[in-house]
Amino acid sequence: MSRTPPDRGADAHFRALESLYASAPINRLFESSLTLATAGEARIDFLVSPSSFHAAGAAHGTLYFKMLDDAAFYAANSLVSDRFLLTTAFNLHFTKPMREGPAVAEGRWVSGKRRVFVAEARIVDSSGEECARGTGTFLRSHIALAGLEGYRAP
Repeated sequence: MSRTPPDRGADAHFRALESLYASAPINRLFESSLTLATAGEARIDFLVSPSSFHAAGAAHGTLYFKMLDDAAFYAANSLVSDRFLLTTAFNLHFTKPMREGPAVAEGRWVSGKRRVFVAEARIVDSSGEECARGTGTFLRSHIALAGLEGYRAP
């Protein structure tokens, strides 16, 4: 695990990661926001809209994967302050169709502190029911977080 530089602190790293999430062009397609409150945990509040539905009137798997991967990724990257992590594998399980309305993806770091990290995530709908869960493997890349334009504390 990389140590956060003393002049930045964990809170500044979390805010910079939240800024990075908001700056990603893909997130213009999904109404969502990332919150990092604790190292190893991430929360994405998002809205399931009909524009993400498949032909049978529920959310397409694309939305499940994106939110689960992002929540797990940011839970893991909250522990690494110098490098961007890359998803190398992700396994997901659908448990309930997501309908229109608010939902939450909750990510949690599971293991790994050097090069490879494992994190899991789940999606809960507005009624509190789990809709999906997944586990991802993330690899420390050569991409410096500080070199990414979106990585900055507000």
